[in-house]
Amino acid sequence: MQPMVRVFGAAIASSALVLGASQVAIAAPEGQPEFNVGAVDWKPCEEVPAVECGFLELPVDYAKPRGEKFQLAVSRRKANDPAQRIGAMVINPGGPGGSGVDFSFGADRYFSKEIVDKFDIIGFDPRGVARSAPIKCSAELLQKTPSSYPKTKAEFDALVVFNKELRADCEKQTGAIFNHASTAEVAQDIDSIRRALGEKKINYYGISYGTIMGQHYAEKFGKNIRAMIIDSNMDHSLGTKAFLDSEARTAEDSFNEWIKWNDRTTSSPFHGQDLRKIWKDLLAKAERGEVPAPWDPAAKLTPEDLGGGVVSMAYGPNWKGFADQIKQIIDGTQAPKSAFSAFAAEETFPNPFPGIFCNDYNLRVSSWGEYQALTKSEYRIAPNTRGSSLGHGAMMGCVGFPKATNPQRTLKIKNSPKILLTNAKHDPATAYEWAVNAHRQTRDTTVFVTYEGWGHGVYDRSECTLKINNEYLVSLKLPRNGTSCAAVEPAETSVLSVKPRVPAGPFSIA
Repeated sequence: MQPMVRVFGAAIASSALVLGASQVAIAAPEGQPEFNVGAVDWKPCEEVPAVECGFLELPVDYAKPRGEKFQLAVSRRKANDPAQRIGAMVINPGGPGGSGVDFSFGADRYFSKEIVDKFDIIGFDPRGVARSAPIKCSAELLQKTPSSYPKTKAEFDALVVFNKELRADCEKQTGAIFNHASTAEVAQDIDSIRRALGEKKINYYGISYGTIMGQHYAEKFGKNIRAMIIDSNMDHSLGTKAFLDSEARTAEDSFNEWIKWNDRTTSSPFHGQDLRKIWKDLLAKAERGEVPAPWDPAAKLTPEDLGGGVVSMAYGPNWKGFADQIKQIIDGTQAPKSAFSAFAAEETFPNPFPGIFCNDYNLRVSSWGEYQALTKSEYRIAPNTRGSSLGHGAMMGCVGFPKATNPQRTLKIKNSPKILLTNAKHDPATAYEWAVNAHRQTRDTTVFVTYEGWGHGVYDRSECTLKINNEYLVSLKLPRNGTSCAAVEPAETSVLSVKPRVPAGPFSIA
């Protein structure tokens, strides 16, 4: 249950994947030259031998298919019941920076038995991620990352200089793929996977940042889709202020839902008390530098740290665990940092972030004055969380970068079958209004289902959501557009875990 940019560390390499030698002809995207792609030579994955692993050799730049190539890591968990097999389902856990190969390793624990019985589950590490020509940046440089909350013009200018230096470093260490790692290119990779598998049509399940991959794929290759679920949706049409403000609104909503939980739940350590006032007083103390970190009395928690903790908690959500930790902070209880990682003082960006998110979203703050105006707006909208740690961190991670290669635009899906679009009403990361807007742009091609509850990720939130998702995947049966599934009170635990259910990243499931 992490805020964005705190989940991933360095990209990893794996010896479990082996390169296939044979070649199959793959039709290039419309208007581009044909190219060949290596067929997958499947071998048991080292980590989970029941799953097969391999590589596809694909162009770094699809406009130059005979140019430089890279190895795209793929995995396959074959359908448990071959006699009932429906087809292949490509999956992505989000990010940017999530490993679909890792996701496939635990797919039998994430998806219902009926799904893993009837579908080959196909994972892949998107270009620039994990085993697929990972974006690399200097660890030494990353350790010098300035705060994404500059307090002066000099600090803002220093962040711009640092980001430019970081981008140059990552590009130098990574090579050509750094500038060819946008989601538009990932969508082309997905279709190359489909062709290499010999599938006329594929199924797709993408969550969080994986929904942009699904949206792009449906726009360009809609006729190649049998079924697609985009769960917890990004909105790839928002400008900088709309992006920041919408993230602030959903962060403040998460805080308000925590307050409501406290008021109705006797097990909360603050039940029967004015938690809004308690929180307001805590924020004021943090503003004055008077809130010691439980793991280090010399370190002080900021209001932004506390707000980031709200967003982290709401991924689950884990209201009880968060309330217990706030009680410990107020009481001055000391505990290991590992128990309070949701309140880490500084954001650390995953290596893929600069090459992926900053090329998908043109969120550029041009001056200290513009930054002040944007921050004033997000703080006004979300005073209890100081905006959103997700939205703010995403924006500031791209300050100083050149324009995005795959910038925001209105979503236009024309040739696909009906797509199932789902979102939780109280999602702290991919705001509900993002899903509303994505559906508004695709009314003829998406069926929108709302989970009236909380947290990030809808698939298995309730019997209702499971039934809708599984029936659609198996039989293509869809509910009436606008269908809602009732909220289910989350399980209560005093432990505030930050370990994602599947590999996660900025806007990923946790």
